[in-house]
Amino acid sequence: MAKQVLSLSLLLVFLFHCTTTSGQPAQAPTLPAVAPAPPGPPDVTKILQKVGGFTILIRLLKSTGVADQLRGQLNDSSIRFTLFAPNDNAFSNLKAGTLNSLNNEEKVRLIQFHILPTYYTLENFQTVSNPVRTQAGDNKPGDYPLNVTSVGSQVNVSTGLVNASVSGTLYSNFQLAIYQVDKVLLPLDLFVAKPPSPAPAPAPTKPKPKKTTAAASPKTSTTATPTVVNSGAVSLATHGILVSLGVAVFIATFSL
Repeated sequence: MAKQVLSLSLLLVFLFHCTTTSGQPAQAPTLPAVAPAPPGPPDVTKILQKVGGFTILIRLLKSTGVADQLRGQLNDSSIRFTLFAPNDNAFSNLKAGTLNSLNNEEKVRLIQFHILPTYYTLENFQTVSNPVRTQAGDNKPGDYPLNVTSVGSQVNVSTGLVNASVSGTLYSNFQLAIYQVDKVLLPLDLFVAKPPSPAPAPAPTKPKPKKTTAAASPKTSTTATPTVVNSGAVSLATHGILVSLGVAVFIATFSL
């Protein structure tokens, strides 16, 4: 009897639950999740901040405006870069006052010297043609030459003043590669005094015109001649008067 009562109770509970459930509105179907927007162009300073240990490089990238320039150019997916990034320890190993000795334009050149206008994987450095071109400009000897060599898995970077090694990959996609280097890359153009340029040859002087004696002769004769002529005329006149007086006295004497 107890089992029948229990079965009847369970049946009533089941029927009540079904009646309650059927009276509720049906739930709305779940919408699919919205896919996240594709990320923008890579931001060099944010990448370095996330890695950590690049405070000085980040400050230079921002103060020189190079960070904004890179971000703007990377909006174009056809433009690609490779950045050699020295960490704070590399900057601290510089001679004291090295950065302070540079003006703003020279700091821009220094940072641009660490940037290649091409995307390189580590494997690409095995066949690269040296010297590679940087954002700093001319790669001729004495200016901004940068040589990158690869031996096995080791990549070395030489500026003519500094020999640095790539110590790790910080970021790499199809558009931007950032490699950590253990030294700041110092270009020859900024840190080697150039010999002074030779002084220009003096312009040839024109000879002064010589005074001719023919031009001077008329002046001399002109001034001298009147004196001679005048002196002769006075002498002749005086002599004539004396002669006349003498003749007159002679005639007067014999007349007496």
